[in-house]
Amino acid sequence: MPGLVTPPDTEPLRLAMPETSATSSGGDAPIRRSPAPRKAPASPTTSSAKKPSPSKKTPSSSDLADSSLDNPDLGPFLLKQARDTMISSGEGGPTKALEFALRASRALERKGEGAELELAMSLHVTAAIYCALSRHADAIPVLERAVSVAKETGEKYQEKEEEASLAEFAGWMQLGDTHAMLGRTEDSVSCYEKGLEVQIRALGENDSRVAETCRYLAEAHVQALQFEEAEKLCKKALEIHREHSAPASLEEASDRRLMALILDARGDHDGALEHLVLASMSTLAHGRDAEAASIDVAIGDAYLSLARFDEAVFSYQKALTVLKSSRGDSHPSVAAVLSRLSSLYLRTGRMRESRSYSESAMRILSKPAPGATPDEIASGLTEVASIFESLGEPEESLKLLQRALKLLEESSPGQWSAVAGVEAQLGVIYYILGRYADARGSFESAVNKLRAGGERRSAFFGVLLNQMGLACVQLFKIDEAAELFEEARTVLEQECGRGHPDTLGVYSNLAAIYDAMGRVEDAIEILEHVLKVREEKLGTANPDVEDEKKRLQELLKEAGRSRNRKQSSLENLFVTNSRKKEAGRRWSAFGFRSTS
Repeated sequence: MPGLVTPPDTEPLRLAMPETSATSSGGDAPIRRSPAPRKAPASPTTSSAKKPSPSKKTPSSSDLADSSLDNPDLGPFLLKQARDTMISSGEGGPTKALEFALRASRALERKGEGAELELAMSLHVTAAIYCALSRHADAIPVLERAVSVAKETGEKYQEKEEEASLAEFAGWMQLGDTHAMLGRTEDSVSCYEKGLEVQIRALGENDSRVAETCRYLAEAHVQALQFEEAEKLCKKALEIHREHSAPASLEEASDRRLMALILDARGDHDGALEHLVLASMSTLAHGRDAEAASIDVAIGDAYLSLARFDEAVFSYQKALTVLKSSRGDSHPSVAAVLSRLSSLYLRTGRMRESRSYSESAMRILSKPAPGATPDEIASGLTEVASIFESLGEPEESLKLLQRALKLLEESSPGQWSAVAGVEAQLGVIYYILGRYADARGSFESAVNKLRAGGERRSAFFGVLLNQMGLACVQLFKIDEAAELFEEARTVLEQECGRGHPDTLGVYSNLAAIYDAMGRVEDAIEILEHVLKVREEKLGTANPDVEDEKKRLQELLKEAGRSRNRKQSSLENLFVTNSRKKEAGRRWSAFGFRSTS
């Protein structure tokens, strides 16, 4: 499963929050310190104390605190205190900063007219502190309020329309990032789209800042496996950068790397290669050797997809030399290139070289260089695990995947897609080892994460449902398997089409489960469609076509029997033990290799 979609060594889009001043216009005027709060009257002595009249109420400390919020200078002062406290950090820093930010928001809310944009800024800061405290769910309503305030301000004050629009844009983007941290991909993409609409209204369609947002949104679409939408946005970003930036700029190179990733995912490896070569030339022209080496790895991947093995080896070796000299022999990026070489030699049948490179990669990942992130290590472990599975060592693959899963769960609690990808691979290994209950559990956990993250409209999700259905068949959970196959069919028909190989595989499984449940006519209807498509694509002499013909003939014979006929054996209808390994290999190749 693709993890972070931002091309490596490329800084992601950052939303800079302007410094807060005492003025609503955000100028450089110094902040006036808040006058000392009024002191509460001294408490009377016991001898002179009088019983308070029922009609009068002694003010509480909270009343006094609230009354201090009426000071017009207090809001900006508290907001600056919140920012300074976060910067100075220290133990309890974020918690104290949150107190300042919340009070600043209340003070600016009381200030009312003229302080709307300051209030929006205060809400942004409050949400950022919530996120720093890993309280992302608490940040959501705060950011929604900030967006609403900025929008209303732009509608109310024409002279503040542009400034309010930019504040609204910042709110939508921050809200999208927060949804993404919670694994809510669809909500995240929706927020980014609204932010882009606001930015275009404020700056025009051809502003360079619009191009950056287009690329940012395209990356989010790639993360959601929505490649068509991603390609449109990436093309727009590329057009804007070519118009406003110098020839062969780094911005254009970043756009081309993302476009290559999108085209590769859509099967256009020649198109991806063209963009990567141009990106590599631009990057080298700016002296970014390490970044160019990462592009060389992607070029090697494109050559490998095109079966141009010698050119792929050259690109990988070139990248390996540069990465070793620039990042050290023990960096995870070096392990990633070694894994690529291992995969290449495995594909060409040179098992000894494949094993040697994979073991070298595993040694690096066991003791990575200082500064290596858990995400990089986990990504490398999943790649090496896939190779060991293909080498016929599922137990070793299982150990590596378990390590990768533990790293991701501990370091990236919000990256549900990445965790779900590793869990899906684990499910395949469990299935190959015959541990069907464990396989079903891993698949179910991955499915639940993708559902919660709004990723129910991807081909990956459909294939995962199908694989979970197969595990349920092995556990004789026939009704559950039927529901999973039916949902997988709906997803894959929408995302891939009725004639796609993955969709046809689900059709075959669904026909088998219907036959086992006694729904022979439904099974016949499905198999007739499968046979027709396979004959058109593969020809009548293909072994797969012959298998489908035999299954259909058996079902047609059974349709003429009495209603109390003997039902077919599930073992003969689904993937048999001799084909488990092949099924697992196909699954591991679907979407789990991470791009460096």
